[in-house]
Amino acid sequence: MKTVIIIPARFESVRFPGKPLVELDCGMGVKKSLIHLTWEAAKKVRYVDEIFVATDDWRISDAVNEFGGKTIMTSKSCKNGTERCAEAVEKISIKPDIVINFQGDAPLTPPWFVENLIENIALDSTADMATPVLRLDKETYQNFRIDRKKGLVGGTTVTFDSKGYALYFSKEMIPYFEMEKLNRSGLIPMFHHVGVYAYRPKVLQEYMVWSEGLLESLEGLEQIRFLENNRIIKCVEVDSKGRLFWELNNPQDVERIEKVLQ
Repeated sequence: MKTVIIIPARFESVRFPGKPLVELDCGMGVKKSLIHLTWEAAKKVRYVDEIFVATDDWRISDAVNEFGGKTIMTSKSCKNGTERCAEAVEKISIKPDIVINFQGDAPLTPPWFVENLIENIALDSTADMATPVLRLDKETYQNFRIDRKKGLVGGTTVTFDSKGYALYFSKEMIPYFEMEKLNRSGLIPMFHHVGVYAYRPKVLQEYMVWSEGLLESLEGLEQIRFLENNRIIKCVEVDSKGRLFWELNNPQDVERIEKVLQ
């Protein structure tokens, strides 16, 4: 089963222009760009045949080529990472069975998150795609609350049914719950959606035909288009193994991520 990783990266981010090329302090006097760190994280994933960065900007392409990565130039008309992945797959010679969308702003993504996706989508023929979900620990829960109080749009949360199939994704904190009503285990009933996707190529092609739906436009979350068109997204619960996971969504996230890198 052939698997490729596509890392979508664009320069003109609304919330953080030039984000892929921002330099992060890794400690010991070492600095690397966000896209370089993400590439290195993707390289650690097993069972992958090829890795590409899909971009519409030559500055990003040049940076990737400089550290030895492979790039695919895509259209500036791509509205999100999924559209960019779909276009990139059409331009590569390899015909994959599974396409991984490895977010360009998530250098803290552990390799086993992606490996678990590959294993799960291979075993579940019902699922059109798969994505990792991470139960919030107290620290991450507080980070979500801090961001919301500041009016910052940070991570995404998700709810899913008894089979693990996604019900809804939101930039708000869902579901609502009261701390005092938690069961004795004290487990927080909220899951952080890790922005990595494993698609079957057919559903990627379909995505390009569908128009943007109301819920997708309101939330600004590309994966909702699949739900609005009755496609099944398998949510795969993963174990952080004690690592803090966070994406670089806003300039304020740089410090959080640098602490982990260091």
